[in-house]
Amino acid sequence: MSSRNSGWHPVPVSASPTLRWWLLNQHSLTDLIKQRCNQFRVEPTFQALARACHDELSVIGLHRNELALIREVYLYCGDRPVVFAHSVIARNHLQGVWRGLSRLGNQSLGSLLFSNPLIKRQDRFSFRQLNDHHLLYHRACQRMSPNKSRRLWARRRAFSLYGRSILVTEIFLPAILEL
Repeated sequence: MSSRNSGWHPVPVSASPTLRWWLLNQHSLTDLIKQRCNQFRVEPTFQALARACHDELSVIGLHRNELALIREVYLYCGDRPVVFAHSVIARNHLQGVWRGLSRLGNQSLGSLLFSNPLIKRQDRFSFRQLNDHHLLYHRACQRMSPNKSRRLWARRRAFSLYGRSILVTEIFLPAILEL
């Protein structure tokens, strides 16, 4: 995927050292947060067949008007949202293991992605600082205080099973730095 066209990059160059640790960690983000948080929970906020963001289309092979299952959740530590997660999978890929995605409820997607050895992870994350020009920035900021950050770091990676891909984007909210 070309960083010139999408704004996504292979390295989070200007991230702080603490945030860089979170961004570059290859383990399940859910597990990492649970290790640092006594009261972890997943709160779904949106799940429906909808159109993906324009910068997601080519990553998972969607056409502009093609519908995909979009799932959005907040990962909480206590009463603080620390991550906003957004996943996209083409509607025609909702078969087999992926069929269960529509029934995850308040379970983390990471628990499914990291527990099934047949699910393959894209080798690298892509990174981007989101600002108020990106739809996901606004969706992520819905649970933040009015003095929200001007930019939020995000990472994304595709996972695949039998050639069917899901794109997972994780947006790191300011409270992640307190863990």
